[in-house]
Amino acid sequence: MQAQKIRYKAVIFDLDGVLVHTDEYHYLAWKQLCDLRKIPFNRTVNDLLRGVSRKESLEIILSRAHVNLSEAEKESFLAEKNAVYRKFLEQMTPEDVGQKVRNTLRTLRERGKKLAVGSSSKNTKFILAQVGLEKFFDAVSDGTNITRTKPDPEVFLKAAQMLGVENGCCLVVEDAVSGVLAAEAAHMDCAAMGDAARHHRATYDIEHLSMLKDIVL
Repeated sequence: MQAQKIRYKAVIFDLDGVLVHTDEYHYLAWKQLCDLRKIPFNRTVNDLLRGVSRKESLEIILSRAHVNLSEAEKESFLAEKNAVYRKFLEQMTPEDVGQKVRNTLRTLRERGKKLAVGSSSKNTKFILAQVGLEKFFDAVSDGTNITRTKPDPEVFLKAAQMLGVENGCCLVVEDAVSGVLAAEAAHMDCAAMGDAARHHRATYDIEHLSMLKDIVL
C-alpha cells in the first residue's frame, strides 16, 4: 500500500533486520542452548520470535516443544541465552553496517528530522555502540524501558514521547509484521522491509533503507 507523502518530523527505526542484522546471532544462541537441553528448535520456530522479547521468545519455544520449566529454570535459561548472544555481539564492528544505511541516516538528520530506535531488545544501546550508530539517534526506546512488546505500540509511543513529536508525524521503519501492527496501533505510518513488506500491511513497502530519502522529505 502506498500513501500520499506527508511531511514527517521523525523516523523511528526497528533495530534487528533494519539497521543491523543480528537475527542469525539470535538463532545461533537459541539453537546452542536448546540443543544442550534437548529442546526442539529450528529456523521455522525462530521466525516466530521476530520482534518479540527474550522472555516471550522463550515461552514460544517451550510451548511449541511442549516443555515445562520452573520460573527459576526460565530465568537461568534467559540469562544464559543473553550471555551467549552478547558474545556474538562483541564481534560486531562498524563494518557490519552498510554505507547506504549511514548515508540515509545522515541525509535524514541533515533534513532536520529527529531519529529514534524502537526495539524490544535490551541490548539496543550496546549494539548501536558496537557498530558506531549511536551518534545518529536522538532517543532510544527499547526493552529496558517498556513492559509490553510488539504488536503492542508502547515502544513506538515512548519513542515519540522522548522525541517530543506527535504520533501522526512519525514514520516507523520495520521488517516484522508485529512491528507494522504496532505502528498501526500507535497511529503512525510505517515503511516495511523484508518479510513485513511481503505482507503489504504497511503504508510503504521498501526494498532498502535508502528509499526513505524519497519518502521523508
